[in-house]
Amino acid sequence: MRLDRSSSFLLVVDVQEKLAPRVEGHERLIARAIALVRAARLLGVPVLASEHCPERIGQTVPALRSLVGEDGVVTKVHFSCADEGSCLARFNALGRRQVVIAGIEAHVCVMQTALGMRERGYEPFMVEDAVGSQRPEDRAAGLQRIAAAGCSPATTEMAIFEWLHLADDARFREALQIVKGL
Repeated sequence: MRLDRSSSFLLVVDVQEKLAPRVEGHERLIARAIALVRAARLLGVPVLASEHCPERIGQTVPALRSLVGEDGVVTKVHFSCADEGSCLARFNALGRRQVVIAGIEAHVCVMQTALGMRERGYEPFMVEDAVGSQRPEDRAAGLQRIAAAGCSPATTEMAIFEWLHLADDARFREALQIVKGL
């Protein structure tokens, strides 16, 4: 299975103000998520960001929120975005079956979202270099379980080049600059 920009959307899970700083390697994770959002916007891939209980954990970190926009933010109380009726309605309305997932925490909301999306007939792609947890062992276990459930692993660069598809696309140079900035 390859990513197709006309069949996929990007979901950034819970990269929020109070939680993100506690995640190991959060600066790199946020930079990767920003690159994914920029590439998705460039290539016409819809972008959504979830916020888990934002009244307690805060909003999406400002650098990401400004790129996603207010209308791209979905809030939830379930750990899995797929279990939150309003989130699932937004996903279904897009009419795209591939979901590219980045965010935190790998072993909780990210994992439960990936598994829930798979249960609902979506094809989840886990962007492993844009996923994190507070503890390395939790991240590793979450990613292992996600892969064992049949979700496809990816990296930021893999996702961008699969969305791009060919080198003579008019947006190639701009996408390449995003990748070089990683």
